[in-house]
Amino acid sequence: MAETKTILLVDDDRELLDGLRTLLEKQGYRVLAANNGHQAQTAIYDKTPDLVILDMMMPGKGGYPVLEHFRGKPDVPPFIMMTANEGSRHKAYAEYLGVVDYIRKPFAMDRLLEAVTKALRTEVPEPEAEVEPQED
Repeated sequence: MAETKTILLVDDDRELLDGLRTLLEKQGYRVLAANNGHQAQTAIYDKTPDLVILDMMMPGKGGYPVLEHFRGKPDVPPFIMMTANEGSRHKAYAEYLGVVDYIRKPFAMDRLLEAVTKALRTEVPEPEAEVEPQED
């Protein structure tokens, strides 16, 4: 049986967090939540989630400082950034910082589930069976 994956949701919008939590839990994920970047960093270190879905703009510490903090560190979970920001420079910077996906709000829940599935895909293809040479 596959291990339950843990997703950390980080957003200051309580309604969005609740809706995403419900959606992801129905898909079988364990969901943690944080309201800002400070809480996110603590949760990443303490809870070691398999994936982080991170809002860009939040009071206190937003998404970019969190990404900057973890950039280049070993054993960091993949990040999906979600934002209402339309700027292409913001997307380019997020990608530079290592996000695996960048989703603009408002988004279809199917779009988010697709990104989550892709980010958590860990199956390694089975190696092809080697054929032993036969002697005559």
